[in-house]
Amino acid sequence: MAYLTLSQFLEQQTGNLTPELAKVIDTIANTCKTIDQALQKGALAGVLGSAEHENVQGETQKKLDVISNDYLIDALKVHPHVGGLASEELDEFTPAQENGEYLVLFDPLDGSSNIDINMCVGTIFSILPAKNAVTQSADFMQAGVHQVAAGYVLYGPSTMMALTVGAGVVFFTFDPESQQFLLTTENIQVAADTKEYAINASNQRHWEEPVKRYIDELLAGKTGPREKDFNMRWVACMVGDIHRILCRSGIFMYPYDLKDPKKAGRLRLMYEANPMSMLMEQAGGASTTGRVRILEIEPTELHQRVPVIIGSKNEVDLVTQYHH
Repeated sequence: MAYLTLSQFLEQQTGNLTPELAKVIDTIANTCKTIDQALQKGALAGVLGSAEHENVQGETQKKLDVISNDYLIDALKVHPHVGGLASEELDEFTPAQENGEYLVLFDPLDGSSNIDINMCVGTIFSILPAKNAVTQSADFMQAGVHQVAAGYVLYGPSTMMALTVGAGVVFFTFDPESQQFLLTTENIQVAADTKEYAINASNQRHWEEPVKRYIDELLAGKTGPREKDFNMRWVACMVGDIHRILCRSGIFMYPYDLKDPKKAGRLRLMYEANPMSMLMEQAGGASTTGRVRILEIEPTELHQRVPVIIGSKNEVDLVTQYHH
């Protein structure tokens, strides 16, 4: 069976996709291949552990999330169609090319605490239209509905990319022999109902009452008001949890909690919540903070955090209903 490569797939797309946007997505994908190679070497490359550690030569080792960030910055800031970059790893945005048509935001290595135990990690990216010939910080302050593309690369047993350009969600699988991302699944759909949920239960004492009520009902299983048993799954890597939901439905929650009332949530709006919400909605799922649709939030700062309740539509709607 002949599979379409990512480049061939992008040539056939319409909607948001312009030739310029296709080139930006291609560059992100190629950079993720380089990140994948560094991850595959693992401890052999001397890139695990803390950035503060020196190796035997007395050189300071870079953590893989720093290395991944450097790869993406280096590849994208010289891209003719990129006006500016914002990374979860950096306080300020990085200017790129004058008259670049797009802004790229990314979490270079989501779930990086998983690296040292050889569990899955991923790269998340979001692409917005540029506002000005010379990019300003304010140009990034666009609600998620304005994203022209979003996706992630999951570095797991096989390396996969999930992508949307606003016309549904597709999966690519990286083929180590041809060194290409090949289209393996089209028209990803998330079922409206599910029996799986993902939440960090150790924070239970800090949750608001609507979330406590919802989780208590799931835990009660067949004997409770939901009248069915649920399974809990938690990967500690948002890319892994969202990928599972896109594959077989579910709900992922990182809700607002009272542990630190000054922090609205744990996950960052621009680098995690917005791109994952675009993917989820494009696959028929839903995504809210419990109170508002995530893609409609007008950002006020680059590293803004929000609560996230995302996945199968009927479950997300129920949690949201409990908040009102």
